[in-house]
Amino acid sequence: MFALVDCNNFYASCERAFNPALEKKPVVVLSNNDGCIIARSNEAKKLGIPMGAPYYQWRQRCEDNQVQVYSSNYALYADMSQRVMTILRSFCPHMEVYSIDEAFLVIDQFTENDVIAYANDIRNTIKTHTGLPVSIGISTTKTLAKIANHIAKKHTSAGVYDLRSITSQEKVLPHFPIGDVWGIGRQLKKKLEPFRIHTAKDLRDADLKLLRKNFSVVVEKIIRELRNVSCIPLEAIQPRKQIISSRSFGKTVTSLNDLEEAVSTYTSIACLKLRNQKSHARGIHVFLQTNTFKKNDPQYAMGASCMLPIPTAHTNDMIRIAKKCLREIFKPGFKYHKAGIMLLDISPQTIRQHDMFLSDNQKKETLTDTIDQINQKLGKNTLFYCAEGIEKSWQIKTCLRSPRYTTRWDELVVV
Repeated sequence: MFALVDCNNFYASCERAFNPALEKKPVVVLSNNDGCIIARSNEAKKLGIPMGAPYYQWRQRCEDNQVQVYSSNYALYADMSQRVMTILRSFCPHMEVYSIDEAFLVIDQFTENDVIAYANDIRNTIKTHTGLPVSIGISTTKTLAKIANHIAKKHTSAGVYDLRSITSQEKVLPHFPIGDVWGIGRQLKKKLEPFRIHTAKDLRDADLKLLRKNFSVVVEKIIRELRNVSCIPLEAIQPRKQIISSRSFGKTVTSLNDLEEAVSTYTSIACLKLRNQKSHARGIHVFLQTNTFKKNDPQYAMGASCMLPIPTAHTNDMIRIAKKCLREIFKPGFKYHKAGIMLLDISPQTIRQHDMFLSDNQKKETLTDTIDQINQKLGKNTLFYCAEGIEKSWQIKTCLRSPRYTTRWDELVVV
């Protein structure tokens, strides 16, 4: 028995948790540099404001309807997510964190009589401790739990829906669009339409042998899950196989010095993620590009890679080769809009092929560990590399960002 716990309108709900005046008012959250709309409250959705739309095209609609607009506050959202997941682990240690605002729980230990009370207890505890509303879908497989969560969020006032019984499945699946089924994307939806598969029930009742010949094993697993056969178990958190750190600049950048600061900053962020998952990387890829939307400006995009003889997670080593790559691809005379880095050939720290002529520097590891411990204790960027710059005039625009209530002492809510 699976339960999917999903925070409702997560980014918008995080803003409301510390600003109760936003309750029942339309709220939208913008992407980096306040570019596109990436989160909407239910009230904003009712106004017809679409997901992913450029904000400048909808600014007037937002102003006319007194929509509350915020820049992305990723520090707040990440911390609130961690608090929700900590609460969930206290209820059920056997869980999978699926995304920043979703988690699957295995709740086989509960009887049919108390599972709804258990789900309501989870909802009330999260709401009390964090101020965030959640919806919970319950069923026999992860795919059905996803559908149940959709029903709980969209069509119930209680926020909990039980989709374990055949009766409830026969009521829901014939009206559930195939495109909304977990694992069925737009392209797969189009490929299934010639087989007269338009709803979750159509897919469940389809000829398994026929679809197996035409589609991957993923479709077969989804069909079996819709038939109450659990094929997708909980997944333990796996180290990332690819780490990318990139941003669009708050203003166009033309100087190599500013680009070096940005690339060094992104490299430092990526290396911290690398160390947190106890991995190291053998190389780095650096890329930069101009703004493709400004057709009148000269366009340029290029990348370069460099490999190390021994894998490392040391920020100073990575910054050094990142700047080397950047100098190879930098061309003066262009207005750069974005830069980024990608760590290559990531592997666990326990697996390392040593070089006979190169020895690891224990001092580097000690230095890196010390910096991480100080930053963890005293706050992010208490210590940082000079290559990252001081003023960082190229940083993304966050003109409408709310305070980082839970991660900055100087931004605590004032009562």
